[in-house]
This record gives sequence, structure tokens and C-alpha cells, in this order.
Amino acid sequence: MNNISLLTTEKFNPKSHHLDEMNIKEILELMNEEDQSIPQAVQRVIPQIEETVKKVVKAFESGGSLIYIGAGTSGRIGVLDAVECPPTFSTSPNMVKAVLAGGEGAMFTAVEGAEDDELLGAEDLQKLNVSENDVVIGIAASGRTPYVKGALIYANSCKATTVSLSSNKNSTISEFASINIEVVTGPEVLTGSTRLRAATAHKMILNMISTTAMVKTGKVYKNLMVDLNASNFKLRERAKKMVCYSTGVSDEEAEHILEETAYDVKLAIVIILTGVDKAKAKKLISETGGFVRDAVKLASIKEG
Repeated sequence: MNNISLLTTEKFNPKSHHLDEMNIKEILELMNEEDQSIPQAVQRVIPQIEETVKKVVKAFESGGSLIYIGAGTSGRIGVLDAVECPPTFSTSPNMVKAVLAGGEGAMFTAVEGAEDDELLGAEDLQKLNVSENDVVIGIAASGRTPYVKGALIYANSCKATTVSLSSNKNSTISEFASINIEVVTGPEVLTGSTRLRAATAHKMILNMISTTAMVKTGKVYKNLMVDLNASNFKLRERAKKMVCYSTGVSDEEAEHILEETAYDVKLAIVIILTGVDKAKAKKLISETGGFVRDAVKLASIKEG
């Protein structure tokens, strides 16, 4: 769509027509009021999000990657989600990746014109050796960004699963994706500033996709991030609390087991709940694909 004024994300919001005349409290209250509709907009696209998660889980199980690609705010949101996965779930950097138009420097300084280069989107994605095992999510609030369109076209040529994430109905990038997530959040309080409502919705959706996929690939037990990388004091304390919560042992016992397992929370929990040694616990976890609950059940069956 060349006439961007026709996009929902570019329309004027009548409620904020006098934004420059409002006092601070009035502006804040209006923004908060308008933000109330975001969860409802996300709720309406849960079927498409669910379909995406299923594809991502399949990709992970096949050794593939989840790849976000976008420009400007949309691309930065993809980067945020990707970089949070290794410390939260101990994933490798190759499991969830993000590509930002203009390169890493564009995270802090806008690279003008990069989003308008369709060929650049394809070239940037080509560097990642995309295959049929991967899921590529193209993010563009407007739904028309040439950079994202080029990336999706290239991903399709590699037979990857392609997903479009936009905030306009019947968006251009939806034509080049097998799954279309069109979360319509309406006109922005600040006209055209999709870093507000549209970006908030996109952040929510990416969080939902990556977190749910991690749950379904064994990186969560109960509601605990048992694969976290306990790399600092706060995370080591969190690890200890998780072991206590899931097994009922004391802080002292949890800390002792964690020190023996190099703060591998999943391994510590399986050792405590099954009573087996470290080597056997590792084997149980491996045999059940990393799922703590299944590892504990398997130990019980073997004992029986």
C-alpha cells in the first residue's frame, strides 16, 4: 500500500485531537485509557499466535531457529525478545535470533532508508542460512515495510515457515507469509507513532510466542524457568527459591544441591525428587527431552 494515510495506524485519533492543549495528567490518563484496548486486540489474534507457536515448537524440535526481522521499533522489539531468551532459558544464541534493518548500530541510532530496501531484507536474512526448519517472523506495524517484505519473500524461497506481524488488516506483508497475525490496535494517541500501542501489542505477542514455545520444549517445570542461566547473585537466589518451591527442601539443602550441579536448576530438582545420583538424573532428563515432570515419572517407572 503506497498511500500510507489509508492505514489504520496512520489515522487520526479524535480523542487526542487537542493533545497539545492537555495538561500532563490528562495526557497520561488518555494514553492509559487507550491502552486498555491492547489486550483485547491481542486476544482476537490468539488463533494465529497459537498456530505460530506450534510451528516454532516444531522448528526447535528439528534443530531450527525462530528468527525475527524488522526495521525501526518493530525490529528492536524482535531484538529485545531474542536477547532475553539465553539468560531466561539457557538457549543458544542460534535458537532465537533477531535481524534489525541497518545492523546492530540501528538499535541505538536510526539508519534512515534501510526499511525501504527490499533487497537488503533478503540479503540480511540470507546471511543466517535460513532453511525449511526455521520460522521467520516479519514484524512491521504498518504491514508494508519493503525490508520485511523482501525478507519474507527470501524466507519463502528457503521453504521456511513465514509469519507476518502487523497492526493493519490485509497488510502487504501478509501476502508473503503463511501465517498472518494482524493485531489491529487502532489510531495512535500521537498520530502515526506506532512505538506506542502497536509496539506494545507486538511486544506482548512476541513474549507469548517465545515463552509458550519454551514451555512446550521442556524449559519450564510447573511455572518455573528451570533452565535459567544463574549467572549472578539475583539469579542464583532465584534458582534456590525455585528448587525449594518445587521440592519442599530447605534453603540450605537447595543451595547444597545447586552447588553440586553448578546451579543447574532442572538437574537439582530431578535429583531431589527422584533420589538418584547426578549421572542418572542427567540421563533421565535426556531420555525425556528435557521435561522435568516426565523425568520424574520415568524414574518412578524404572523403580517399579
